[in-house]
Amino acid sequence: MELINQHTKKIMEGCKARARDAGLRFEDETLEYIVTNRDLLELSPKIMIPTLYDYWVHDVEVLKEKGKYELYPSNPYETVINTRPAISFYNDNNPDWLNVMIFYHVIGHIDFFQNNLFYRHTWEYDFTGQALADKRLIAQLRSEKGRWTDYVIEFARGIDNLVNYHDALSCFHRPPASTLSPQLDYYFDVFIQSLYKGKVHKYIKEIERYNACVKEYGDLAEETFFKKTDAKYPEFRSVYKKSLEKKSPKTSDLLQFLLENSEFLNKEKNEWMKSVLQVVRSTSLFFQPQIRTKIMNEGWASYWHETLFLQDDRIKGHEVEFARVNAGVTSMPRVGLNPYALGMRMFYYIEEMADKGCYSFQFRQIQDAEKRKNYDADTGQGQEFIFKVREDYCDYLFINRFLEQEFITEHNLFVAGKRLNKAKMVWEYYVKSRKLEDYRKMVSDSLYHPPFIETDADKSENGALYLKHRFEDKPLVNEFIQNTLMGIEYLWGAEVNLETSEVVPESASSKQGLMAMPASATDEPVERVVKWQRVLYTMKNRKLSKKRI
Repeated sequence: MELINQHTKKIMEGCKARARDAGLRFEDETLEYIVTNRDLLELSPKIMIPTLYDYWVHDVEVLKEKGKYELYPSNPYETVINTRPAISFYNDNNPDWLNVMIFYHVIGHIDFFQNNLFYRHTWEYDFTGQALADKRLIAQLRSEKGRWTDYVIEFARGIDNLVNYHDALSCFHRPPASTLSPQLDYYFDVFIQSLYKGKVHKYIKEIERYNACVKEYGDLAEETFFKKTDAKYPEFRSVYKKSLEKKSPKTSDLLQFLLENSEFLNKEKNEWMKSVLQVVRSTSLFFQPQIRTKIMNEGWASYWHETLFLQDDRIKGHEVEFARVNAGVTSMPRVGLNPYALGMRMFYYIEEMADKGCYSFQFRQIQDAEKRKNYDADTGQGQEFIFKVREDYCDYLFINRFLEQEFITEHNLFVAGKRLNKAKMVWEYYVKSRKLEDYRKMVSDSLYHPPFIETDADKSENGALYLKHRFEDKPLVNEFIQNTLMGIEYLWGAEVNLETSEVVPESASSKQGLMAMPASATDEPVERVVKWQRVLYTMKNRKLSKKRI
């Protein structure tokens, strides 16, 4: 692995200048490295962070990918990571014209990393430097504690998808503290609203009463306001005092809860384990936005590599080669999902719709289909609009806000079903639906959505830990439950209970599965209603038991 030469660096700097002229914003300093395909295979399991701590699963993944590469050689174009400065890796045999295209794609990623608000907690964070410090710490602990270090890493990584990412992110986006006193906040935000549910005019009258006190009494407004309130609502003072006695529940993820509350981890001889858990947790928090913005991030980078390269004079003579490479990256598959293709086309669509003014209140009021189809306010604000979208949205919000039936129809998209042709004994794909709600559900189901596991203090008795899975019609992966609970039991130091939901098993007399096959060989399968039940898993002394509740 080595830095790109000066000739290639000059190309990159030229691409940066053109990207800035087009409106992209990013820090000046970047690092570009030339790597071989085998180097990429070794870096990929570490999420392209060379300084990430060593772990045996990384080595297994490297061996697996090398085996695949021997059978199916591939040529990855680039990888870029969200560090300060941004670091990107390139294949060692790219021609100049291809580097221009790839550099535009990478710059699109860097612009997204450094401007999308879901990455806010990474903006002032030197992750590569921190990762190197973590790697040295893990190496030192491994030399002192041996294999127990890897056990703790494995147990922690088993639950590192449960980190409270949104709580960490919210610290950067909380509004400034109210200028009103806590008593006034409680009165208007809680007391009055609970007293007059749905009666907005009553709430407005109380606001007007307070404003009148401010106007007439100035600094004594609050005192005067509550004197009159005591006569009107004598119970308010006692209700407010009780609210102060109640401590607001602290939100914490499972790893953080174990760090703060596990008696086992807080024993002097085990405190070294907390350092390992903290490394795993902070690493997971850093990579959460990448997982949650895959469609937008890749779509944004693809939009800009196509837009900027088509305007670049260096494309001359390489139009066919560009078309071939670009199609390989951004073609829309008939079955399945390509985040590059879907994201890029959605940004083009949003830009076009914003140019026409189709996100305005005036357009939303139009009911006539023909008028909606031909509407064009010619705002010229399309690109400005997508820059704002790039800043404010993650994949879930992006899909649910901007994926529309017109987009589905324009690109001939559909949800594919799968059925068994009994006559030919082959699986067949068919068009199951072209409706927006079905396609949106398919895309949403493909997004990253870890389970919501919370601790229940009321049910955590006799030192046991009680975990409750807030069920969202997605069951936990059964094969992982035993090993994960075994790891939690070790880190907690006592019995662990997990309440979750599972499918009610079919009765022994039923010969049908969850999917009843139709009479005809090629009819669509008929989906049966799935029934759920709450169950309780208990891990005690490394033995798992289950019962219905």
